[in-house]
Amino acid sequence: MVEEEIQNSNSSGAKTGEVTDEKLLLRWRRRNAYYYAWLDRIYKFIVRPNSRVLHVGCECGDLLAAVEPSYGVGVDPDVNAIELARKRFPASTGLKFHVMDPHELDMNEKFDYVLICNSLGRWHDIQQVLERIRPLTKESTRIVITYYNYLWEGVLRLGSCFRIRRPYPYQNWLPPEDIMNLLELSGFDVIRSASFVMLPKRIWPLTTFCNYFLSLLPGFRLFNLVNLVVARPAPTSRHDADLSVSVIVPCRNERGNIEDAIRRVPQMGRETEIIFVDGNSTDGTAEEIERQIKEHPERKIRLIHQGDGAGKGDAVRKGFAAASGDVLVIQDADLTAPPEDLAKFFRALRDGKGEFINGSRLVYPMEKQAMRFLNLLGNKFFGTLFSWLLGQRFRDTLCGTKMICRKDYELIVANRSYFGDFDPFGDFDLIFGAVKQNLKVVEVPVTYRARTYGTTNISRFKHGWLLLKMSWIAFKKIKWLGKAR
Repeated sequence: MVEEEIQNSNSSGAKTGEVTDEKLLLRWRRRNAYYYAWLDRIYKFIVRPNSRVLHVGCECGDLLAAVEPSYGVGVDPDVNAIELARKRFPASTGLKFHVMDPHELDMNEKFDYVLICNSLGRWHDIQQVLERIRPLTKESTRIVITYYNYLWEGVLRLGSCFRIRRPYPYQNWLPPEDIMNLLELSGFDVIRSASFVMLPKRIWPLTTFCNYFLSLLPGFRLFNLVNLVVARPAPTSRHDADLSVSVIVPCRNERGNIEDAIRRVPQMGRETEIIFVDGNSTDGTAEEIERQIKEHPERKIRLIHQGDGAGKGDAVRKGFAAASGDVLVIQDADLTAPPEDLAKFFRALRDGKGEFINGSRLVYPMEKQAMRFLNLLGNKFFGTLFSWLLGQRFRDTLCGTKMICRKDYELIVANRSYFGDFDPFGDFDLIFGAVKQNLKVVEVPVTYRARTYGTTNISRFKHGWLLLKMSWIAFKKIKWLGKAR
């Protein structure tokens, strides 16, 4: 049973005059080191190092220090806990601590992340605190909340009775739906949710089995102790004139599709450029692109040669690196996903519906011969698998059409080392990166059509094996938060 993290018996309803023994605080942390290590890993997975971080209900500052901010602020109503935090993490560490009731939160600063770790349940007016937090955020801010599963109420109360856990005079026990509703009422948009830790005390060999396997299974995970919600400030729509678009078209032996691609790609935003990345075609694709560039001076079209690189993933990266647009989108050269649908992707991103727009071929009926039966089964299987692995809905992971803002793609690039250079397709580098950076993912259905020129470069069994290997990478890095203990 967890001995609740030394949260000063105060974090919301408690008075600043309550006595908190410094030795007791540190002793609880040492005795519950396994549980606290889990909390640190959850937050370190989400929070980018060297960010501006606010921790509301910071206790004695350990979690704030663990996420390694460039500038960190912790607030808590417990005077003694804040004094201890200041002693352990002086101003020279880049951390500041203030005695402040969360209900009266008032600061003239903006933060990249706001952390709320297991203190939310002790606030008598959660919505009021969240509304106080809202002015401290910017468009890219992420609100990261962990809170106890309400199904554990009886167990934790029993722990308090036996003095295993600190007793608290006030506690909200709210299901995830109530937390999400309060966030939406306060001007936030929920990105994803998850749960962790079925066994918060180290009991070999049950700990590994419960926390790394059983807690991940449907049904069983409902009984995990720690619930997680990640949210963002509710987005606002932008104007077309605010955004330019770069359409990246990886192509290899697609000569017969080049003219149609140029004709059918819509104009989006204030300017739309089309960048073809030729993968050493042998059917005259590059020559056809150059001819079309001359025939369409009214459009901004460029040709890049992939050179020594191989695979669609390499082509996508080279195209993105050469792009000048604020918005980056992939359009497959086989045109099986209609280019006309790119306008729908752009509207979804422009209007703030999502930050990573993923196409789905598995909603509308397909044309005959558009996808072989085994491919269809495989796509449905991997869509279900990756939805579970990533904690966001992905009905179709391999649809080639994907859209993202340049600034968000640059975050993915800067943090690519977490997953490594593993993806020959280009789809999963973006999908995994979008989840790691907590981007809001939405899917736009497309009508999948049969090829009219050329043959597919996809090998069902070879690439299916690669997908399984990438699933294992996602499992270790996301479900296990990078490593098992």
